[in-house]
Amino acid sequence: MSHTPRLWTVLSCSLLVASLGAGATACGSEDDPLSARPYDAGDQVVFNQKPGSRPVDPDRPLEVTLKGGDGRITDVTAVDTHGRRLAGELSADGDRWHSTAALAAGVRYTVQVSTEDGDGAPGQRTATFETTPAKKLVRAEFGPEAGTYGVGQPVTAELSEPVKDKAARAVIERALVVESSPRVDGAWYWVDDKKLHYRPKEYWPANATVSVRSNLEGVRVSDHLYGAAAKPLRLTIGDRVEVTTDAASHQLTFKRNGEVVNTIPVTTGKPGFSTRNGIKVVLGKEYYVRMRGTTVGIAEGSSDSYDLPVYYATRVTWSGEYVHAAPWSVGSQGYENVSHGCTGMSTSNAAWFYENIREGDVVQVVNSIGDDMDNFGNGYGDWNLPWKKWREGSALLSGTQDGHTPADTARLRPEV
Repeated sequence: MSHTPRLWTVLSCSLLVASLGAGATACGSEDDPLSARPYDAGDQVVFNQKPGSRPVDPDRPLEVTLKGGDGRITDVTAVDTHGRRLAGELSADGDRWHSTAALAAGVRYTVQVSTEDGDGAPGQRTATFETTPAKKLVRAEFGPEAGTYGVGQPVTAELSEPVKDKAARAVIERALVVESSPRVDGAWYWVDDKKLHYRPKEYWPANATVSVRSNLEGVRVSDHLYGAAAKPLRLTIGDRVEVTTDAASHQLTFKRNGEVVNTIPVTTGKPGFSTRNGIKVVLGKEYYVRMRGTTVGIAEGSSDSYDLPVYYATRVTWSGEYVHAAPWSVGSQGYENVSHGCTGMSTSNAAWFYENIREGDVVQVVNSIGDDMDNFGNGYGDWNLPWKKWREGSALLSGTQDGHTPADTARLRPEV
Protein backbone atom coordinates (compact mmCIF):
# COMPACT_ATOMS: atom_id res chain seq x y z
CA MET A 1 0.00 0.00 0.00
CA SER A 2 1.31 3.44 -0.92
CA HIS A 3 1.88 6.00 1.81
CA THR A 4 2.37 9.14 -0.27
CA PRO A 5 2.24 12.80 0.73
CA ARG A 6 -1.06 13.03 -1.15
CA LEU A 7 -2.70 10.71 1.41
CA TRP A 8 -1.47 12.97 4.22
CA THR A 9 -2.98 15.96 2.43
CA VAL A 10 -6.36 14.23 2.14
CA LEU A 11 -6.26 13.09 5.75
CA SER A 12 -5.24 16.51 7.04
CA CYS A 13 -7.99 18.30 5.12
CA SER A 14 -10.65 15.79 6.21
CA LEU A 15 -9.63 16.15 9.83
CA LEU A 16 -9.99 19.90 9.45
CA VAL A 17 -13.61 19.28 8.70
CA ALA A 18 -13.94 16.68 11.41
CA SER A 19 -16.95 17.03 13.62
CA LEU A 20 -16.38 20.70 13.24
CA GLY A 21 -19.57 21.80 11.64
CA ALA A 22 -18.05 25.06 10.66
CA GLY A 23 -15.17 24.12 8.54
CA ALA A 24 -11.73 25.05 7.56
CA THR A 25 -10.08 27.32 5.07
CA ALA A 26 -7.38 26.10 2.72
CA CYS A 27 -5.57 22.98 3.92
CA GLY A 28 -2.52 23.88 5.95
CA SER A 29 -3.77 27.36 6.85
CA GLU A 30 -3.15 28.75 10.33
CA ASP A 31 -6.94 28.97 10.66
CA ASP A 32 -7.46 25.22 10.32
CA PRO A 33 -9.50 23.82 13.25
CA LEU A 34 -7.44 20.62 13.27
CA SER A 35 -3.70 20.21 13.11
CA ALA A 36 -1.44 17.18 13.27
CA ARG A 37 1.88 15.88 12.06
CA PRO A 38 1.98 13.30 9.23
CA TYR A 39 1.68 9.64 10.08
CA ASP A 40 1.47 6.32 8.23
CA ALA A 41 -2.26 6.12 7.36
CA GLY A 42 -3.60 3.21 5.40
CA ASP A 43 -6.68 4.56 3.64
CA GLN A 44 -8.50 7.85 3.40
CA VAL A 45 -9.84 9.11 6.74
CA VAL A 46 -12.88 11.39 6.50
CA PHE A 47 -15.24 13.05 8.92
CA ASN A 48 -18.98 13.58 8.67
CA GLN A 49 -19.10 17.38 9.00
CA LYS A 50 -19.05 19.77 6.09
CA PRO A 51 -16.58 22.66 5.84
CA GLY A 52 -17.35 25.90 7.66
CA SER A 53 -15.84 28.32 10.14
CA ARG A 54 -14.28 27.22 13.39
CA PRO A 55 -14.89 26.29 16.17
CA VAL A 56 -17.34 23.40 15.73
CA ASP A 57 -20.93 22.89 16.86
CA PRO A 58 -21.01 20.61 19.96
CA ASP A 59 -24.58 19.53 19.12
CA ARG A 60 -23.32 17.58 16.11
CA PRO A 61 -21.85 14.12 16.72
CA LEU A 62 -18.30 13.22 15.74
CA GLU A 63 -17.94 10.55 13.05
CA VAL A 64 -14.76 9.10 11.59
CA THR A 65 -14.86 6.92 8.48
CA LEU A 66 -12.14 5.01 6.64
CA LYS A 67 -12.82 4.65 2.94
CA GLY A 68 -10.94 2.87 0.19
CA GLY A 69 -8.23 0.27 0.42
CA ASP A 70 -8.12 -2.69 2.77
CA GLY A 71 -7.21 -0.95 6.01
CA ARG A 72 -9.34 -0.44 9.13
CA ILE A 73 -9.72 1.85 12.13
CA THR A 74 -8.60 0.07 15.27
CA ASP A 75 -9.36 2.75 17.86
CA VAL A 76 -10.45 6.37 18.25
CA THR A 77 -10.07 8.38 21.45
CA ALA A 78 -11.36 11.92 21.88
CA VAL A 79 -10.47 13.63 25.15
CA ASP A 80 -11.49 17.16 26.11
CA THR A 81 -9.68 19.91 28.02
CA HIS A 82 -10.81 18.50 31.38
CA GLY A 83 -9.61 14.96 30.66
CA ARG A 84 -13.08 13.60 29.91
CA ARG A 85 -13.19 10.94 27.22
CA LEU A 86 -15.93 11.16 24.60
CA ALA A 87 -17.86 7.90 24.43
CA GLY A 88 -18.03 6.30 20.99
CA GLU A 89 -18.59 3.08 19.09
CA LEU A 90 -16.46 1.40 16.42
CA SER A 91 -18.14 -0.71 13.77
CA ALA A 92 -17.29 -4.41 13.59
CA ASP A 93 -15.52 -4.01 10.25
CA GLY A 94 -13.48 -1.03 11.47
CA ASP A 95 -14.73 1.29 8.73
CA ARG A 96 -16.60 3.74 10.99
CA TRP A 97 -16.45 5.22 14.47
CA HIS A 98 -19.07 7.60 15.86
CA SER A 99 -19.59 9.37 19.17
CA THR A 100 -22.42 8.08 21.36
CA ALA A 101 -22.49 11.04 23.76
CA ALA A 102 -22.86 14.76 23.22
CA LEU A 103 -19.69 16.79 22.77
CA ALA A 104 -18.90 19.31 25.49
CA ALA A 105 -19.20 23.01 24.70
CA GLY A 106 -16.38 25.53 24.94
CA VAL A 107 -13.58 22.96 25.17
CA ARG A 108 -10.69 21.67 23.06
CA TYR A 109 -10.73 18.02 22.00
CA THR A 110 -7.67 15.96 21.21
CA VAL A 111 -8.58 13.16 18.81
CA GLN A 112 -6.30 10.18 18.25
CA VAL A 113 -7.15 7.82 15.39
CA SER A 114 -5.33 4.48 15.24
CA THR A 115 -5.41 2.44 12.01
CA GLU A 116 -3.80 -0.57 10.42
CA ASP A 117 -3.35 -1.46 6.77
CA GLY A 118 -4.03 -4.77 5.09
CA ASP A 119 -0.68 -6.12 6.21
CA GLY A 120 -1.32 -5.14 9.85
CA ALA A 121 1.07 -2.20 9.86
CA PRO A 122 -0.14 0.38 12.41
CA GLY A 123 -0.85 4.02 11.72
CA GLN A 124 -1.80 6.87 14.00
CA ARG A 125 -3.12 10.40 13.69
CA THR A 126 -3.51 12.97 16.45
CA ALA A 127 -5.50 16.14 15.88
CA THR A 128 -7.26 18.84 17.89
CA PHE A 129 -10.40 20.93 17.51
CA GLU A 130 -12.44 23.31 19.62
CA THR A 131 -16.18 23.49 20.22
CA THR A 132 -18.23 26.66 20.43
CA PRO A 133 -19.06 27.99 23.91
CA ALA A 134 -22.60 27.49 25.18
CA LYS A 135 -24.98 30.44 25.23
CA LYS A 136 -27.08 29.20 28.14
CA LEU A 137 -25.35 27.79 31.23
CA VAL A 138 -26.43 26.16 34.45
CA ARG A 139 -24.14 26.72 37.43
CA ALA A 140 -23.95 24.72 40.65
CA GLU A 141 -22.96 26.29 43.95
CA PHE A 142 -22.03 23.89 46.72
CA GLY A 143 -22.74 24.29 50.42
CA PRO A 144 -22.13 24.64 53.25
CA GLU A 145 -18.98 26.77 53.42
CA ALA A 146 -15.70 24.92 53.81
CA GLY A 147 -14.97 23.97 57.41
CA THR A 148 -15.55 21.34 60.09
CA TYR A 149 -19.07 19.99 60.66
CA GLY A 150 -20.93 17.30 62.53
CA VAL A 151 -21.81 13.88 61.16
CA GLY A 152 -25.32 14.96 60.13
CA GLN A 153 -24.35 17.79 57.78
CA PRO A 154 -25.77 17.32 54.26
CA VAL A 155 -23.97 18.65 51.19
CA THR A 156 -26.10 21.01 49.10
CA ALA A 157 -26.01 22.08 45.47
CA GLU A 158 -27.94 25.15 44.31
CA LEU A 159 -28.46 25.41 40.54
CA SER A 160 -28.72 28.70 38.68
CA GLU A 161 -31.39 27.31 36.33
CA PRO A 162 -34.32 24.96 37.03
CA VAL A 163 -33.94 21.40 35.76
CA LYS A 164 -37.16 19.38 35.56
CA ASP A 165 -36.55 16.64 33.01
CA LYS A 166 -35.39 13.39 34.60
CA ALA A 167 -32.79 12.67 31.93
CA ALA A 168 -31.31 16.15 32.40
CA ARG A 169 -31.31 15.65 36.17
CA ALA A 170 -29.39 12.42 35.68
CA VAL A 171 -26.73 14.33 33.72
CA ILE A 172 -26.43 16.79 36.61
CA GLU A 173 -26.12 14.03 39.20
CA ARG A 174 -23.42 12.18 37.28
CA ALA A 175 -21.36 15.36 37.10
CA LEU A 176 -21.65 16.38 40.78
CA VAL A 177 -19.09 14.19 42.51
CA VAL A 178 -18.94 13.64 46.27
CA GLU A 179 -16.01 11.64 47.62
CA SER A 180 -15.26 10.83 51.23
CA SER A 181 -12.52 9.16 53.18
CA PRO A 182 -13.48 6.69 54.48
CA ARG A 183 -15.79 5.87 51.60
CA VAL A 184 -19.57 5.85 52.17
CA ASP A 185 -22.72 4.92 50.26
CA GLY A 186 -24.52 8.18 49.49
CA ALA A 187 -26.87 9.81 47.00
CA TRP A 188 -28.28 13.12 45.78
CA TYR A 189 -31.92 14.02 46.42
CA TRP A 190 -33.77 16.61 44.34
CA VAL A 191 -35.44 18.89 46.88
CA ASP A 192 -36.89 20.96 44.04
CA ASP A 193 -36.00 21.93 40.46
CA LYS A 194 -32.95 23.93 41.54
CA LYS A 195 -31.79 22.43 44.83
CA LEU A 196 -30.15 19.08 45.63
CA HIS A 197 -29.04 17.57 48.94
CA TYR A 198 -26.45 14.82 49.31
CA ARG A 199 -26.22 12.56 52.35
CA PRO A 200 -24.80 9.12 53.10
CA LYS A 201 -26.97 6.13 53.94
CA GLU A 202 -25.87 6.54 57.54
CA TYR A 203 -24.26 9.53 59.26
CA TRP A 204 -20.83 10.54 58.01
CA PRO A 205 -18.03 8.66 59.77
CA ALA A 206 -16.35 10.64 62.54
CA ASN A 207 -13.20 12.47 61.42
CA ALA A 208 -13.94 11.87 57.74
CA THR A 209 -12.99 14.23 54.92
CA VAL A 210 -15.53 15.06 52.22
CA SER A 211 -14.59 16.49 48.82
CA VAL A 212 -17.19 17.86 46.43
CA ARG A 213 -16.49 18.84 42.81
CA SER A 214 -18.28 19.28 39.52
CA ASN A 215 -17.48 17.75 36.13
CA LEU A 216 -20.35 19.71 34.62
CA GLU A 217 -18.36 22.36 32.75
CA GLY A 218 -19.27 22.25 29.06
CA VAL A 219 -21.47 19.16 29.46
CA ARG A 220 -24.78 19.17 27.61
CA VAL A 221 -27.60 18.98 30.17
CA SER A 222 -30.52 19.40 27.77
CA ASP A 223 -31.27 21.18 24.51
CA HIS A 224 -29.18 24.37 24.43
CA LEU A 225 -28.38 24.11 28.17
CA TYR A 226 -24.82 23.30 29.20
CA GLY A 227 -22.99 23.11 32.51
CA ALA A 228 -20.68 25.80 33.85
CA ALA A 229 -17.62 25.55 36.06
CA ALA A 230 -18.18 25.26 39.83
CA LYS A 231 -15.97 25.98 42.82
CA PRO A 232 -15.02 22.73 44.60
CA LEU A 233 -15.71 22.21 48.29
CA ARG A 234 -13.88 20.36 51.05
CA LEU A 235 -15.39 19.54 54.44
CA THR A 236 -13.97 17.94 57.56
CA ILE A 237 -16.23 15.90 59.82
CA GLY A 238 -15.68 16.10 63.57
CA ASP A 239 -16.66 13.73 66.37
CA ARG A 240 -19.91 11.78 66.18
CA VAL A 241 -22.13 13.95 68.38
CA GLU A 242 -25.73 12.78 68.85
CA VAL A 243 -28.15 14.61 71.09
CA THR A 244 -31.50 13.12 72.11
CA THR A 245 -34.16 15.19 73.87
CA ASP A 246 -36.93 13.13 75.46
CA ALA A 247 -39.93 15.43 75.83
CA ALA A 248 -41.68 12.92 78.08
CA SER A 249 -38.86 12.43 80.61
CA HIS A 250 -37.64 16.03 80.23
CA GLN A 251 -34.04 14.91 79.81
CA LEU A 252 -31.44 15.71 77.15
CA THR A 253 -28.72 13.10 76.54
CA PHE A 254 -25.47 14.19 74.93
CA LYS A 255 -23.37 11.42 73.31
CA ARG A 256 -19.94 11.76 71.76
CA ASN A 257 -18.55 8.88 69.69
CA GLY A 258 -21.07 6.51 71.22
CA GLU A 259 -20.52 7.46 74.88
CA VAL A 260 -22.89 9.49 77.06
CA VAL A 261 -20.95 12.51 78.30
CA ASN A 262 -23.79 14.55 79.82
CA THR A 263 -27.45 14.32 80.80
CA ILE A 264 -29.26 17.63 81.22
CA PRO A 265 -32.72 18.36 82.66
CA VAL A 266 -34.77 20.38 80.17
CA THR A 267 -38.18 21.73 79.36
CA THR A 268 -39.70 21.57 75.87
CA GLY A 269 -42.83 22.98 74.23
CA LYS A 270 -46.06 23.04 76.19
CA PRO A 271 -49.40 21.99 74.63
CA GLY A 272 -50.17 24.25 71.69
CA PHE A 273 -46.46 24.99 71.22
CA SER A 274 -45.07 21.45 71.29
CA THR A 275 -41.52 20.88 70.07
CA ARG A 276 -41.26 19.04 66.75
CA ASN A 277 -40.36 15.36 66.87
CA GLY A 278 -37.62 14.06 64.63
CA ILE A 279 -33.98 14.40 63.70
CA LYS A 280 -32.66 17.93 63.19
CA VAL A 281 -29.22 19.19 62.29
CA VAL A 282 -27.59 22.14 64.05
CA LEU A 283 -27.76 25.18 61.75
CA GLY A 284 -25.67 27.59 63.80
CA LYS A 285 -24.97 29.13 67.20
CA GLU A 286 -25.79 32.62 68.51
CA TYR A 287 -24.53 33.85 71.85
CA TYR A 288 -27.41 36.34 72.14
CA VAL A 289 -30.87 36.37 70.52
CA ARG A 290 -33.82 38.63 71.32
CA MET A 291 -36.92 36.43 71.21
CA ARG A 292 -40.38 37.95 70.91
CA GLY A 293 -43.76 36.21 70.79
CA THR A 294 -45.03 38.53 68.08
CA THR A 295 -42.65 36.90 65.56
CA VAL A 296 -44.56 33.60 65.91
CA GLY A 297 -48.03 35.10 65.93
CA ILE A 298 -48.54 35.60 69.66
CA ALA A 299 -50.40 38.82 70.37
CA GLU A 300 -48.51 41.36 72.42
CA GLY A 301 -49.92 41.61 75.95
CA SER A 302 -51.57 38.18 75.85
CA SER A 303 -50.91 35.51 78.47
CA ASP A 304 -48.38 33.80 76.16
CA SER A 305 -46.63 36.98 75.10
CA TYR A 306 -42.87 37.26 75.68
CA ASP A 307 -39.94 39.53 74.86
CA LEU A 308 -36.74 38.05 76.28
CA PRO A 309 -32.96 38.27 75.95
CA VAL A 310 -31.75 34.72 75.32
CA TYR A 311 -28.17 33.49 75.64
CA TYR A 312 -26.23 30.45 74.44
CA ALA A 313 -28.74 29.77 71.65
CA THR A 314 -28.17 26.82 69.29
CA ARG A 315 -30.49 26.92 66.26
CA VAL A 316 -32.01 23.72 64.85
CA THR A 317 -34.78 25.07 62.57
CA TRP A 318 -35.08 28.17 60.41
CA SER A 319 -38.48 28.91 61.93
CA GLY A 320 -36.79 29.60 65.26
CA GLU A 321 -36.43 26.43 67.32
CA TYR A 322 -33.36 26.61 69.54
CA VAL A 323 -31.66 24.86 72.41
CA HIS A 324 -30.87 27.72 74.79
CA ALA A 325 -30.52 29.06 78.31
CA ALA A 326 -33.88 29.58 80.05
CA PRO A 327 -33.17 30.67 83.64
CA TRP A 328 -36.82 31.67 84.08
CA SER A 329 -37.95 28.02 83.83
CA VAL A 330 -35.31 26.27 85.97
CA GLY A 331 -38.01 25.07 88.38
CA SER A 332 -39.77 23.22 85.57
CA GLN A 333 -36.70 21.75 83.89
CA GLY A 334 -36.67 18.00 84.33
CA TYR A 335 -40.35 17.99 85.37
CA GLU A 336 -42.70 19.62 82.85
CA ASN A 337 -42.86 21.28 79.45
CA VAL A 338 -43.49 25.02 79.65
CA SER A 339 -41.69 26.57 76.63
CA HIS A 340 -43.07 27.89 73.36
CA GLY A 341 -41.26 25.23 71.31
CA CYS A 342 -37.61 25.54 72.19
CA THR A 343 -35.59 23.29 74.48
CA GLY A 344 -34.70 25.27 77.61
CA MET A 345 -32.09 24.54 80.27
CA SER A 346 -30.14 26.36 82.98
CA THR A 347 -27.59 28.98 81.95
CA SER A 348 -24.65 26.85 83.06
CA ASN A 349 -25.94 23.81 81.18
CA ALA A 350 -26.68 25.92 78.10
CA ALA A 351 -23.15 27.33 78.17
CA TRP A 352 -21.72 23.80 78.32
CA PHE A 353 -23.98 22.66 75.46
CA TYR A 354 -23.05 25.72 73.39
CA GLU A 355 -19.33 25.02 73.78
CA ASN A 356 -19.62 21.31 72.93
CA ILE A 357 -22.01 21.40 69.97
CA ARG A 358 -21.13 22.37 66.40
CA GLU A 359 -22.92 23.03 63.15
CA GLY A 360 -23.88 19.74 61.51
CA ASP A 361 -24.32 17.82 64.79
CA VAL A 362 -27.48 15.79 65.21
CA VAL A 363 -30.27 16.78 67.64
CA GLN A 364 -33.27 14.44 67.87
CA VAL A 365 -36.52 15.05 69.77
CA VAL A 366 -38.63 12.07 70.81
CA ASN A 367 -41.93 11.60 72.64
CA SER A 368 -43.24 15.09 72.00
CA ILE A 369 -46.96 15.51 71.32
CA GLY A 370 -46.11 17.96 68.53
CA ASP A 371 -45.81 17.60 64.77
CA ASP A 372 -42.88 15.97 63.02
CA MET A 373 -39.89 17.86 61.68
CA ASP A 374 -40.22 18.87 58.02
CA ASN A 375 -37.90 16.92 55.74
CA PHE A 376 -36.95 20.10 53.87
CA GLY A 377 -37.63 23.81 54.05
CA ASN A 378 -37.19 24.39 57.78
CA GLY A 379 -33.62 23.30 58.21
CA TYR A 380 -32.12 19.88 57.57
CA GLY A 381 -34.67 17.18 58.22
CA ASP A 382 -32.99 14.94 55.65
CA TRP A 383 -32.32 12.13 58.11
CA ASN A 384 -36.01 11.60 58.77
CA LEU A 385 -36.33 10.02 55.32
CA PRO A 386 -35.55 6.27 55.22
CA TRP A 387 -32.75 5.38 52.83
CA LYS A 388 -35.12 3.70 50.37
CA LYS A 389 -37.23 6.84 50.24
CA TRP A 390 -34.13 9.01 49.88
CA ARG A 391 -33.00 7.03 46.83
CA GLU A 392 -36.37 7.70 45.21
CA GLY A 393 -35.41 11.38 45.13
CA SER A 394 -32.46 10.60 42.85
CA ALA A 395 -32.84 10.70 39.07
CA LEU A 396 -30.18 7.99 38.82
CA LEU A 397 -31.25 5.60 41.56
CA SER A 398 -35.02 5.61 41.26
CA GLY A 399 -37.31 4.40 38.52
CA THR A 400 -39.92 6.98 39.47
CA GLN A 401 -40.01 10.18 41.49
CA ASP A 402 -41.91 10.08 44.76
CA GLY A 403 -43.69 13.35 44.11
CA HIS A 404 -42.47 14.86 47.36
CA THR A 405 -42.88 18.61 47.52
CA PRO A 406 -40.70 20.38 50.09
CA ALA A 407 -42.28 22.77 52.51
CA ASP A 408 -42.00 26.45 51.75
CA THR A 409 -38.99 28.04 53.34
CA ALA A 410 -40.10 29.07 56.82
CA ARG A 411 -39.72 32.58 58.15
CA LEU A 412 -36.73 33.30 60.34
CA ARG A 413 -38.42 33.62 63.68
CA PRO A 414 -37.52 32.53 67.21
CA GLU A 415 -39.56 30.23 69.38
CA VAL A 416 -38.88 29.95 73.13
